[in-house]
Amino acid sequence: MKIALFSDIHANLPALEAFFAHVEPQQPDALYCLGDLVGYNIWPNEVVDEIRKRRIPTITGNYDYGIGRGIDDCGCAYKTEEEKANGKVSISYTNQVMGDEQRAYLRTLPAHIRLEFQFNNQPFQILLVHGSPRKVNEYLFEDRDEQSLLRIMEQSNADVLCFGHTHKPYHRILRSGSGEGTRYRHAINIGSVGKPKDYDPRGGYVLLHLSEHSSPMHSDSLKVEFMRFDYDIEKAATAVEHSILPNDYAVSLRLGF
Repeated sequence: MKIALFSDIHANLPALEAFFAHVEPQQPDALYCLGDLVGYNIWPNEVVDEIRKRRIPTITGNYDYGIGRGIDDCGCAYKTEEEKANGKVSISYTNQVMGDEQRAYLRTLPAHIRLEFQFNNQPFQILLVHGSPRKVNEYLFEDRDEQSLLRIMEQSNADVLCFGHTHKPYHRILRSGSGEGTRYRHAINIGSVGKPKDYDPRGGYVLLHLSEHSSPMHSDSLKVEFMRFDYDIEKAATAVEHSILPNDYAVSLRLGF
């Protein structure tokens, strides 16, 4: 079985359209979106409409949560006063242009999606979240302390935890327990379709490959494939520059940070 996961489109319609063109030939058996459809670019309604049109199971991102409720807080952790000021412009703009129907859709999105498989009479739990199982806007960076990350996964009963929010893809395999009770848990950040921050401006997503032999008892029984695709970055960046949104967002699209 092949599962495609994507996240953090952030109103970047050219990137989303390129993603759909890229993922279709991969022929995934299932497709899930891990949230943050809106913010930082000019096409929030169009992105929501594309997701709805395809009836893609989608969870809420922190930006979706704020815009869905018409509040001026996206739950973002900005590092500088300049970033914070830019963020206020972005959420104000998105709230101004968001359609009533699209906003109502954002309010209906679930906090997480759990997939439970049974391979060889063994449960195999995959949990899809935006930030973390504990909080929609919690950042799980790659350098997160191993015991902290393990605790989060154990408490949420996740053999595989898939998330976005940081826009920086990675895959960590963590050993849990000992002896016959040893399990291997997978923490997977699926990256970003429309606003990458790993210094690769191409859009990104993940393909999970499962088989009848997939098991939490074997560290290599789950294949994780990180996919990258080109899109019309200039179209997306120029759209920012021709709007009231900060030009810094156009720079970040071109450079991938």
